[in-house]
Amino acid sequence: MLYGIGCDLCAIAHLEKSLTGPHAAAFVRRVYGETERAALGMDAPLPAGRSAAHRLASAAANFAAKEAFLKAAGTGLREPFSLCEIEAVRQESGAPAYRFSGKTADWVQAHRLTARLSLSHEGGMALAFCTLEQPET
Repeated sequence: MLYGIGCDLCAIAHLEKSLTGPHAAAFVRRVYGETERAALGMDAPLPAGRSAAHRLASAAANFAAKEAFLKAAGTGLREPFSLCEIEAVRQESGAPAYRFSGKTADWVQAHRLTARLSLSHEGGMALAFCTLEQPET
């Protein structure tokens, strides 16, 4: 049974300002989980060229995934959720998936939810679409 759906659009250039500005380190710690930071290489400066553009697009898609989840949950960003506990990860196949931790994982489990994620980026924008489903009762 469908519990909720959410989508979000993130401008890559807007996120780039947050990732390169004076408060970038604090922003990264508050928003991205350990798995995301490692996968996106966020503990190192952005290289020039295509590699940086791909990392920025992926970071923007991950940010949009967090917002899409919060919309599907129907709560917005408030307790018990923390952005860094909502991670967009890639499966071995390359398909995106959610990984939850902390109070967010507890909430997902308590509501018996399965989260599905789709991501895309093109033309300076990143898009995420989330569905939350519960088993039929």
